[in-house]
Amino acid sequence: MTNVSMDPAVVDSGAEIPQAVSWLIHGASKCGKSTLADTSPAPRLHLDAEGGMGTRFTPSRKKLWDPTRQKPPVHDGTWDTCVVYVRSYNDVKYTYDWLNSGQHPFTSVILDSISEIQQRAVDSLVGKDQMKTQDWGTLLRDVSAQVRQFRDLCAHPTRPLMAVVMIAMTTKKDDKWRPYVQGQLADRLPYYVDICGYLYVDQQSDGDTVRKLLVAQHPMFEAGERVGGRLGDVVTDPNIEKMINTIFETPIPAVA
Repeated sequence: MTNVSMDPAVVDSGAEIPQAVSWLIHGASKCGKSTLADTSPAPRLHLDAEGGMGTRFTPSRKKLWDPTRQKPPVHDGTWDTCVVYVRSYNDVKYTYDWLNSGQHPFTSVILDSISEIQQRAVDSLVGKDQMKTQDWGTLLRDVSAQVRQFRDLCAHPTRPLMAVVMIAMTTKKDDKWRPYVQGQLADRLPYYVDICGYLYVDQQSDGDTVRKLLVAQHPMFEAGERVGGRLGDVVTDPNIEKMINTIFETPIPAVA
């Protein structure tokens, strides 16, 4: 257990509803999911459960943080993205405790990827043993609760995040490409977020390629949104900060 306070102060009941969006992005390997996540409003926190591959080549300036041993770093202007290497499921829990305390500088948080984080939870639960029937129920409850807790940071009473971005692998099931997680969480995960998007690379007629994000419902790809159609069906060259600006029709304030 951490020693982080879990009782953030209650804000004025007249406070405005935060301009925040929760995201689930899935797509094929190497299509640019982590790079897209790196466009969320800074300063951002990136939980990298991909062995460092999720953040190694993204363009923002980085700073490492170990939430099990240190307080969150001060945003001093020398970094845009704070990286937590997720080596165990406890790293995820410690990070959430810090975020929930409100004692941090972050505007966005990225979970990269939910697929790998779920596997870390499996490792924590059974190690190298095979999962038993009762273990699947425990896994669903634990990971489902943790995912929803991160999502709910968009409505935190004292320090709401502008973006909670969950990255997932993709897999084809019942003739439809869906975010890849194991068990019943696969059916529930898209319902937890404001926008579920399928990221893909489109070949142009001139031979160039462009990334596109499908956010409308589609018979072959799990996607959808509840932001009133403000982004259209497909976003070309998607950028999370710009999409949030579009959704709320106002620029995100600069960080001092």
